[in-house]
Amino acid sequence: MDPMTADRGDTPQRVSLLPVFLIVLVDVFGMTLVIPLLAIYAETLNATPLQATMLISVFAACQLVSGPLIGHMSDRVGRKPMLLISQIGTFIGFIVMARAQVLWMLYLARVLDGATAGNLSLAQAYISDHTEPSQRAKSFGLIGIAFGIGFFIGPSLTGYLSAKYSLTTPIYLAACMSALSILCTATLLKGGRQSHHAFDDREGAFQWKTYAKYFTRPGLRERLFQFLFYITSFSMFISGFALFAERRFTYQGHPFGPREIGYVFGYVGFLGIILQGGLIGRLVKRFGESTLVAAGFVALAIGYFGLGIASSFGLLVVTGTLAAFGNGVIRPALTSLITQQAGRQEQGVVLGITQSLMSMASIVAPIVAGLLIEHRMLTAWAWVAAGLAAIGVALSREGLTFYATASADSIGTP
Repeated sequence: MDPMTADRGDTPQRVSLLPVFLIVLVDVFGMTLVIPLLAIYAETLNATPLQATMLISVFAACQLVSGPLIGHMSDRVGRKPMLLISQIGTFIGFIVMARAQVLWMLYLARVLDGATAGNLSLAQAYISDHTEPSQRAKSFGLIGIAFGIGFFIGPSLTGYLSAKYSLTTPIYLAACMSALSILCTATLLKGGRQSHHAFDDREGAFQWKTYAKYFTRPGLRERLFQFLFYITSFSMFISGFALFAERRFTYQGHPFGPREIGYVFGYVGFLGIILQGGLIGRLVKRFGESTLVAAGFVALAIGYFGLGIASSFGLLVVTGTLAAFGNGVIRPALTSLITQQAGRQEQGVVLGITQSLMSMASIVAPIVAGLLIEHRMLTAWAWVAAGLAAIGVALSREGLTFYATASADSIGTP
C-alpha cells in the first residue's frame, strides 16, 4: 500500500494535543534539570572525565536499540501503554541516580532510562495519529516549544538549586516532574491509535530487516538520511559549544563562563519558542515543508560556518540566530515529511527509527567534538557541523526532485 495514500484514506481522529504538550514539557524539564550536572555529579563518585562523558554514550546506545522496538510495539498495542512504560523507566532511572552511592549505580540509572527511552518518538507518533498531514508540521512545533521552554529555564534552575542545596536536589525535582508526567499521561491522554493488522509477527520487532526496509523506500529514505545529518550536526553543536565559547569568546575581559553560555542557550531557546509557537504554521502554509527544510539546512550551514570564524559577541549573536532559525524549522517540518512518507500503521516504528538515529548521533558527535576542541581545532569543529548541514542541503534537492516527480505523476493519473 502506498503510504501517502494510506495516510489520506484513514482520517485521523481529532483530539486536543494540550496533554501531549504538557507531557513533553514536563519530560524536557526533567532532562534539562539533570543533563547540565551529570558529569559533575559523576566526578563526586570518583569518575574520570572519560567515565563521566560515557554516561551520555551509554544512554544513547541503549536508546539506539530501544527506540524502534518501543515504536514497533506501540503500533501493535497503542501509544499510551508504551508511553507509560517509557515514563516509568525514566522515573526509576532518576530515583536510582539520586540515590547512587557508587559509580556503577549511576550507570545503572542511565541504562534503565535509555532502555525504556521512547517518550519523544511516542509523543510524535501520537500527534501524527491525530492530525492531518497538512497540519503536522504546525502540531510538531508544540514539541519544539516544549524544548525551547525547557532549555530556557531548566539549566538556570539546576544551577540555582545545586548551589543553594545539593547536587541531588535537581535530580529529585526531575523525578517529581517525571511522576507528574506519568500522572498526566494516565489521566489526561486519550488512548492512542492501535493497529490490529500491522506487524503481527512479534519476532519481526527484533529483526534488522524490519527496519532496514524503510531506508530503501524512495522519498522516505532521503528524509531519514536528512534527519541523520541534521541531528548529527546539531549534536556536534550542542555538545561542543560550551567548550568552544569558553576558549573563543570573552566578556568584560574574561573568558565565557557558565553564566554567559547559559544566556546564549537561553537566547536560542527563546527564539525557538517564538518561531515554533506562532510562525511555523504560517511558514508551512506559505512555503511548504520541503522548502522550509531546505532553507533550514542552508541557514544551519551558513550559521555554523560563520561561527567557525566568529571572534566577536555581535557575530556570535548573528550566527546563533541563523542556527536557531535552521533548527527551529527543520525539526518540525522534516518530522512531518517523514510521517507523511509512512503509512498510518507505521508511524510508531518510523518515528522510533528517528529516535535511534538521534542516539547514533549522540554516541558519535560528542566524541568527535571533544577530540577536535581538545586539540584546539575550534574552527574545524564548527565547520564539520556546517559540512553535515551542507549534506542536508544536497539531500533536500533530491527530496524536492522526488516530490516534483510524484506530483507530476499524480496529476497525470486519472
